[in-house]
Amino acid sequence: MRIENTSALVTGGASGLGEATVRALAAKGALCTIFDRDEARAKALASELGNGTAYVSGDVGDPEAVTQAVEQAAESGELRIAVSCAGIGWAQRTVGRQGEPHDLDAFKTVVNVNLVGTFNVMRLAAGAIARTEPGEDGERGVVVNTASIAAYEGQIGQISYSASKGGVVGMTVPAARDLSAVGIRVNTIAPGLMDTPLLGLLPEEQRAALGAGVLFPKRLGYPAEFAQLVVTIVENPYLNGETIRLDGGLRMPPK
Repeated sequence: MRIENTSALVTGGASGLGEATVRALAAKGALCTIFDRDEARAKALASELGNGTAYVSGDVGDPEAVTQAVEQAAESGELRIAVSCAGIGWAQRTVGRQGEPHDLDAFKTVVNVNLVGTFNVMRLAAGAIARTEPGEDGERGVVVNTASIAAYEGQIGQISYSASKGGVVGMTVPAARDLSAVGIRVNTIAPGLMDTPLLGLLPEEQRAALGAGVLFPKRLGYPAEFAQLVVTIVENPYLNGETIRLDGGLRMPPK
């Protein structure tokens, strides 16, 4: 699918994987709308990139905020691309060392942001994409969601995060089947250890140790490599209903 002069909505687009995705799509000529809770960073990135880049602040779990972002993206141009990168993490065992049970509200919060929020964006963005004119093969657009290899090999303490990302993987095929009727493809990326701002808080020694566990290349993944895969998914019209691991061959150990 052609990216140039096409409108794209990217959630979590002010930093990390989302920022890299915005930059990659904008470099291809997309008219990007950044949706992020960090209004200051979103505004700064939109100002830096220019060329029709817009921003909306809000939470992916808020239908009104997401609707506003979708409407902004549709005003910028024909909305045909929606990429969900917004997400949070939480580390806690199901039962702690002292016998304390996992915080239920924390579990609900992670699932609400990572899974419910992803679905909320997909349903609202797809509704707008479905109203565009079909292109070649009847294609109207593409949705790219973000899971994690923790969906398959969640580590100790990752139960809420793994459950949320496993749900994103589980949505991929039925969403692709649902949206095939209106010419929208759905794919998911399951990244491994990526060099995002969160890991950037760790000492370099710890970052190097994490990268050494990757099969090859023995380093953390670059956000630009995630963004490169997003561009490939958008441009390849026969890629649909797939979850793609982007992890350098890493298989996560228990801890």
